[in-house]
Amino acid sequence: QIQLAESGGGLVQVGDSLRLSCAVSGRTFSTYDMGWFRQAPGKEREFVARISWSGAVTSYADSVKGRFTISRDNAKKTEYLQMNSLKPEDTAVYYCALRLMGNRRYDYWGQGTQVTVSS
Repeated sequence: QIQLAESGGGLVQVGDSLRLSCAVSGRTFSTYDMGWFRQAPGKEREFVARISWSGAVTSYADSVKGRFTISRDNAKKTEYLQMNSLKPEDTAVYYCALRLMGNRRYDYWGQGTQVTVSS
């Protein structure tokens, strides 16, 4: 059974930085893409960033482009989200997700980690 566990959330001030981590446990029998999503209170969950298995291909939501950086370390089975220049509108629960190769939708999700940006 594949499980994802996020860490690194917290309460920060406007302009601060945070790095989220997502550890993958369990056996994966294929390569996989990974992504980050977030859900703010009263809003739907939205895409933040994704990264391919090799790390060569990344994409970002316009709202975070230039401020957030997604990366991964396959040897450690961990992905990261470096968040800089945080804004109050970045406040949300952040979820990591894993998509097995060939699938259209994300197959596994973490429990989420809270990020709160205070002004």
